[in-house]
Amino acid sequence: MMAIDAATAARRGRLRLPSAPLIWLSLPLVLLVGVAVLAPLLPLDGARVQDLNAVLQPPVWAGGSWSHPLGSDQLGRDVLARLILGARLTFAIAGASMVAGLVPGTLLGLLAGYAGGPVDRVISRLADAQLAIPALLLAMAVVASRGNSVSVLVFVFALASWPQYARVVRAEVGSLRERPFVMGLRAAGLRERRIALRHVLPNVFGIVVVVATLQTGTIVLAESAVSFLGFGVTPPDISWGQMLADGKDLLTSAWWVAVIPGLAIALVVLNVSLLGDALATEMDPRRKR
Repeated sequence: MMAIDAATAARRGRLRLPSAPLIWLSLPLVLLVGVAVLAPLLPLDGARVQDLNAVLQPPVWAGGSWSHPLGSDQLGRDVLARLILGARLTFAIAGASMVAGLVPGTLLGLLAGYAGGPVDRVISRLADAQLAIPALLLAMAVVASRGNSVSVLVFVFALASWPQYARVVRAEVGSLRERPFVMGLRAAGLRERRIALRHVLPNVFGIVVVVATLQTGTIVLAESAVSFLGFGVTPPDISWGQMLADGKDLLTSAWWVAVIPGLAIALVVLNVSLLGDALATEMDPRRKR
């Protein structure tokens, strides 16, 4: 009877559905990413085609026309089309940078937390040194020396983000390596590398997902800041930060050129931050109480 109850509880744990906050916070991001992925299939020629007869048209609710629902910029390009194409590149940079920082950061954190001793000290000092350099300053220095490109931005943001994963994973692994199940695996004769990769690493997956979610929002904000300062995405590529930079001189005459992409950045970063907090609550039962 006890075995049946345990099996039933295990099945229920596997089939447990996400909570309502997770679903509602994930939905806008899924829709945005879906639209960004399908952007090449959408009629978005107005994103790059200049129309001098439609310069600085206001959004439709401010007296504009439905031909440019969110208005047009100083070259007559459609703001909505540029917003969608900009989302594609912004999310691509954020996603690639997140993965490029997650993999080495998680592995180094696992190594530091499980091995301890000199290995832990070396990796921890490297992470501290990296965190001491402001990400924005690092991005400006690397871009100034290597040139503007998407690959350079991904490299810079990954370099700036790996210590976040390493420190969190190191702390979690440090508490796991002395747990009874790890000691039992050692007593059973399993190799340390197998224990670390097959049994300890899966137990830190939840916290890594939370950190990755929060880092995605941070990278979106960082890319926007770098592009706004002229060290990020450059024409003909489009990103939300570049759109913000294009409209900074038009705030008094054509506010929508800068305010709309700025609002998109703020809402996405806020949504990602709330989603990360909801994930942390979902994966840590103590926070639910």
